[in-house]
Amino acid sequence: MNGAIIKHMQTDMTHDLECINQYTRRPFTAQEVYTFSVVLCDNEIDRDFERFSVEALHTLSQLFLGKTGIFDHNMKTSNQAARIYDTALETVKDKMTSYGEPYTRVVAKAYLPRCEKNTDLIMEIESGMKKEVSVGCAVAERICSVCGANQALAPCSHKQGKSYGKNGTKEVCHIILNQPTDAYEWSFVAVPAQREAGVIKMFGKTKGGMTVEQMIEKMKEAEDGLFLSREEISKMLSHLKEMEEYAACGKAYREEVSRNVVKLCGLAQPQISSEVMKRVTEGMSLEDLKVFEKAFRLKAEEVMPLSPQLAVTKGTENKKSSQNQAFKI
Repeated sequence: MNGAIIKHMQTDMTHDLECINQYTRRPFTAQEVYTFSVVLCDNEIDRDFERFSVEALHTLSQLFLGKTGIFDHNMKTSNQAARIYDTALETVKDKMTSYGEPYTRVVAKAYLPRCEKNTDLIMEIESGMKKEVSVGCAVAERICSVCGANQALAPCSHKQGKSYGKNGTKEVCHIILNQPTDAYEWSFVAVPAQREAGVIKMFGKTKGGMTVEQMIEKMKEAEDGLFLSREEISKMLSHLKEMEEYAACGKAYREEVSRNVVKLCGLAQPQISSEVMKRVTEGMSLEDLKVFEKAFRLKAEEVMPLSPQLAVTKGTENKKSSQNQAFKI
């Protein structure tokens, strides 16, 4: 979910420094760090018609401790901007969500060192130019708000964003995100996915994460990148290794077919040099190579018919003769 920076925090700095210095290599003073508070995610329905459950927000508040803030979900080391050192789950008084639940959000405190490199970023935060943020996370359950089906296991026919009758009223179908399994990072973004909080989400089919096929489909759909858990990365690497082994077998088979084409061409079409034929086969598909191999083989057998040593001579099948008697078995 996306959120917005609230304000520069200056209260209870002693407690804050204790939390911050858990992540530093040496103790930092209040004059050396800049701190601010940020809404990471909430339980309001976003533009994708998805929302976190309050239970999921509680889990995320713990998962995001120590996570790095970057820019536009670009996970380069040079893009690291700040780090979360404290989080809290807040329910805003007298504010309700669009579906009638008390508005709840995850508020995090983040810090960055005061240095020349961060001068411009601090000014952009203070001026409100760097305001919206979004988070990258994974969840195990995606529940339909209309029928309660877990879309990760047994998708239903309800469409997100479409209204359905329920208990005599109309309800807009949306997905409830449950059981967060990982929190990757949070980013400063220009346009959040949600009106008050946006998200870049990745969903696993089970608690073990997405299947390789699902990851490939997500890669096709992704516009700004795809975030994978350690287990999903392990699956993808294992899949790539298997594909490399298949590719090696396929390459060896293609090379064998290519050699056969060149050899058979030398018998069927001796006027074509082997060097020329080798260059031709390099640009051919495997299917084309197999067609040429079959055609050249038939032509080569016409030129040099292959006969077994004990084959009966044509026209003498019924003759009783001792000819070739020594070769009979």
